[in-house]
Amino acid sequence: MSLENKKSWQALQKHAQKNAHLHLSKILTDEPDRFDNFSRRSGDLLLDFSKQRINPETLQFLCDLARECDLNSWIEKLFSGERINTSENRPALHTGLRLPAGGELSLNGNNIVPGIQETLQSMEQIVSRIHAGQWQGYSGLPVDTIVNIGVGGSDLGPLMASKALSDWRLPEARKLQVLFASTMDGSQLVDHLENANPATTLFIISSKSFSTIDTLSNANTALQWLRHNSEADDEALFQHHFIGVSAAADKVADWGIPPDNHLALWDWVGGRYSMWSAIGLPVALEIGMERFREMLSGAHFMDRHFCDTEFEKNLPVLLAMIGIWNINFLDIHSHAILPYDGRLGRLHAYLQQLEMESNGKSVNREGKLVDYSTCPIIWGEVGPNAQHAFYQLLHQGTEVVSCDFIVAARRYRDSGNPELQFQQRLTLANCLAQSRILALGDSVIDGGEDTPSFKRYRGNQPSTTILLDELTPHSFGQLIALYEHKVFVQSVIWDINPFDQWGVELGKQMATGLMDPLSQPEPDTRFDSSTNGLIGSILTQQDKKT
Repeated sequence: MSLENKKSWQALQKHAQKNAHLHLSKILTDEPDRFDNFSRRSGDLLLDFSKQRINPETLQFLCDLARECDLNSWIEKLFSGERINTSENRPALHTGLRLPAGGELSLNGNNIVPGIQETLQSMEQIVSRIHAGQWQGYSGLPVDTIVNIGVGGSDLGPLMASKALSDWRLPEARKLQVLFASTMDGSQLVDHLENANPATTLFIISSKSFSTIDTLSNANTALQWLRHNSEADDEALFQHHFIGVSAAADKVADWGIPPDNHLALWDWVGGRYSMWSAIGLPVALEIGMERFREMLSGAHFMDRHFCDTEFEKNLPVLLAMIGIWNINFLDIHSHAILPYDGRLGRLHAYLQQLEMESNGKSVNREGKLVDYSTCPIIWGEVGPNAQHAFYQLLHQGTEVVSCDFIVAARRYRDSGNPELQFQQRLTLANCLAQSRILALGDSVIDGGEDTPSFKRYRGNQPSTTILLDELTPHSFGQLIALYEHKVFVQSVIWDINPFDQWGVELGKQMATGLMDPLSQPEPDTRFDSSTNGLIGSILTQQDKKT
């Protein structure tokens, strides 16, 4: 049965027509118990959706839709290892990466947990060697600079997590500089290498396929830099200065990295879901393996909550279904991620890939075009910066935008620093104030309706607040797993495959075909007129003498 023929979908359409005109200022004023009725807690997270344009009937219809779409069955398929990535004939078992030691998850008759734990042990050995100064470069000096070379999930996840957990950095890690390079133009890498010492720099080359041109071009540049700035032979350079993280052990070896420096990935882990694996090595180098395992434990806690909790109290299900309500029934197609914590400054970029690469699809699992909206546009910024940038649009613009506010209740509590404690209160006050004004508009101000039109705040912008008790490795793991499962729930409702990304492939193929024309002495005319013209202009500029 198509989605739009489901009874609960049709009920939601009628419900939206009946209630879409209601303003949050009236809803919040008329319902003094609204927070109690529309917030849920699990572990270290509180999900407050009382500022969403919903009522108890909305919530019931949404949970009915999840049941009618057989969500429970799909959750079971996800966690049991069924090949739900149908276009690539694979399971999606990133949740297995978070299973505790001694757990069991069978794939093709084999328990995959021992292999996962073995890789974690290998990570721990590497982390311990580096922290102890025992991983030495070609000259015998201990490495002090780590450059992670990857792109997409091999960059966005560990970069985001390293920044988010910076307060938990170990003392022995503070002597290390952990850097990230992803851009194919080499600009990030060149900046890093300019001040690095070749004798003490270690490169982590992270690529599931070990064939991604962006990553390999940076890796080759790093190798040439080492060759040009040392007298060591290639065997010594590969042994002392490169670690490979990949599912393609043969390609890692062919490139030159010895087996002892290879950390395994698996084809059942999607790149944007791989932070929990050896892709997270840069994170482990900063916070240590004990805290890295706490991050895994937090994600596993959310996995169990997702599997075992009824929909009406299930945080990922509620977050996802409220998104469905906004996108498909209130016609809101823009979603802002607004963390009020500078440590989460890379969260919106991470979630852009997680959500838009997963659910940015226009065909269902049967390959038929869908006639309903799927993933919204995900964007955002750290809240205090955003207040001085795009909040003008949120408060007085013509676009309706749904928002996620994310903030930690506690920080600096034990610091003994009253200035920092004041700043935390200031941050919390701004977070609460902005979500309140977005919902209520200038009804919160006495006489607000009498102000000039250019000062009016219309309100009625829906938002959810995710309140962390404190930003720790454990709560951070819960937060990221919450969003992963939100994406999965929405994919089930929309009947799309969230674990492939064919939309990024054609551009890569086209770029390969454009390499030769950009190095020819004469312009190539086999492409469209715009591309031909740009090639000609590039060649003309390259021929000019400076």
